Amino acid sequence: MDFFTAQDRARRQTGRLVLLLLLAVAGLIVAASVVVALAVVLFDGQFGGPDPLARALAPELFGWVTLGVVTLVVGGALMRHVQLRAGGSAVAEALGGRPLNLDTRNADERQLLNVVEEMAIASGMPVPSVYLLEDAAINAFAAGHDSHDAAIGVTRGAIEHMDRDQLQGIIAHEFSHILHGDMRLNLRLVALLHGILVIGLIGRMLLRGAAMTGRGRSSRRGGGGHVAVMAGGAALMLVGYAGTLCGNLIKSAVSRQREFLADASAVQYTRNPEGIGGALQTLAAYRLGSRLMASQASEFSHLYFGSGVRHLSRLTATHPPLEARIRRVLPRWDGSLPEPFAPTPKAAPAQDASPSSRRDAMLGGVGGGGMNGAPGESMGGALAGAALAGAVVASVGQPDPAALAAARRRLDGIDPRLIDAAHEPFAARALVYSILMGVDPASRDAQRHVLTHQALPEVLRELDALEEPLSGLTPGDRLPLIELALPQLRQLSAAQFARFRQCLAGLMAAETVPGALQWALHRLVLVGIEGERRARRDRHLRDLAGPLSLLLSTLARSGQASPDEQRESLEQAGKALGVELDLVRDPSKATELDWAMGRLVRLVQSERAALLTAMVCCVEQDGRIEPEEAELLRAVAWTLGCPLPLRDE
Repeated sequence: MDFFTAQDRARRQTGRLVLLLLLAVAGLIVAASVVVALAVVLFDGQFGGPDPLARALAPELFGWVTLGVVTLVVGGALMRHVQLRAGGSAVAEALGGRPLNLDTRNADERQLLNVVEEMAIASGMPVPSVYLLEDAAINAFAAGHDSHDAAIGVTRGAIEHMDRDQLQGIIAHEFSHILHGDMRLNLRLVALLHGILVIGLIGRMLLRGAAMTGRGRSSRRGGGGHVAVMAGGAALMLVGYAGTLCGNLIKSAVSRQREFLADASAVQYTRNPEGIGGALQTLAAYRLGSRLMASQASEFSHLYFGSGVRHLSRLTATHPPLEARIRRVLPRWDGSLPEPFAPTPKAAPAQDASPSSRRDAMLGGVGGGGMNGAPGESMGGALAGAALAGAVVASVGQPDPAALAAARRRLDGIDPRLIDAAHEPFAARALVYSILMGVDPASRDAQRHVLTHQALPEVLRELDALEEPLSGLTPGDRLPLIELALPQLRQLSAAQFARFRQCLAGLMAAETVPGALQWALHRLVLVGIEGERRARRDRHLRDLAGPLSLLLSTLARSGQASPDEQRESLEQAGKALGVELDLVRDPSKATELDWAMGRLVRLVQSERAALLTAMVCCVEQDGRIEPEEAELLRAVAWTLGCPLPLRDE
């Protein structure tokens, strides 16, 4: 399944989810109406009148019950949605996770960070925040509204009991959920189902409160009211249990097939079925299994790599049986499992002496072929323009072993001091400033003057320290370094981010010869931290001729030398889009390009493949995309929500 089809599928799943929710709410209304009708009949003395059955079946009573149930469901869903606005970090913290120290010296934690970073850079997407759950169970999850607020959580049991291949299989499984749009759907499901569950929560609170305040009051005046409160609480809990059953059925209906798809994608990404298969076998043999101890574990059960909670039956299980999942990825599996083992971690490897040895921990192979390209080789090779564009579009959201190998080589080729800087609070800001500063000496002097007056002294010291290793950067290194720095930059406080943003604006304003790549990387940094502010209304290509002309003219100037070649590239792009485009001859300002991108991100998902094809037509020269052009293409595609896997450039 290609990236664009998967995204459309996730959107359709949202519609299916809403339909299932409406059916569940209708069932709750019926259940609540029955409970209220029984209460009217049983407590007839409280209501008066000769015909309790007629009152129990009165349309007015049904209307009030319907209004009450809908109000509770909608209110509960909105409340949970607000609580989860922060995205994946909110889920991870609700489960007791802590952000993993990016400068950790623990070998298991370092290996986890390396695997996540490697997969993110290979996929062409920002590095998600990584959380560690201090739980002995083996489990993991990916959560978030979008790639900018995504978080991957992994339990202590998983990093201690999985080898690198198995851990890579689990992380590839979670990246599949991110790339296929499952992550966003899962979070919406949490918010919507909370509205159903809130009825039972209110009933539990009433029952518990009445039991605590009613001790010793059985003979006192007002005991009847106390009994009524307890009865009401019990009734709400009864309806709530029906809601819980509906919620579990909805989770099961939505999530089970996606787990099979994520397992298959993990094999596709790594070409190593033994990785994800071995992880599932280890989980099946582990005595503690995947069950999490967090109090809110059941609410997020459909997010996990393993089931995470116990289910009363397979009908309500959010995950397929482990045996079925193993056979899907290892068809020749004979059914044997490792000997059951207790939660005793594997022998701890020696702790790293310093953060600079981070890349030394990246051992272990990536299976499959297609890794023969050498660093410095341009993207595309001998492919013709149309074939190259088709290959690039087909690769969106589809990392493979070649991309993983390219990411590893790219990271290994970068000065370790720069890798370390991306994981440190002050150095990460200095690193980004340095990357975004222009190459023209006059620009750099003016930009350094800006930073001297606006940046913190600690950042300026790091800026000076990074000058020498940054001089060795090669085309293609800048984007991976920014991706590595994004998790650290997302941890900035509001005041720190305001200063950081002010410095970025100052750098852009002081640039005397602004380039397309600098603009694209600048925008990528901000979108990677804040996210993209998208209008709700989707747009079609036919409505976006102006923004398309502006962006594609900028790409054509970067990829083609002469005005005639630029015009020809734009004509090819227009044919791919079915839109008449005008060549913008003069270089566009950053504000103009931001305006164009702000409208292009509204493009409907089904037409983004055509836009990406047009972008490739503009930057390629004779079937080749040079390293700087590839970096520009990946940066722009990333901000459009089309992650391009890394290739040797």
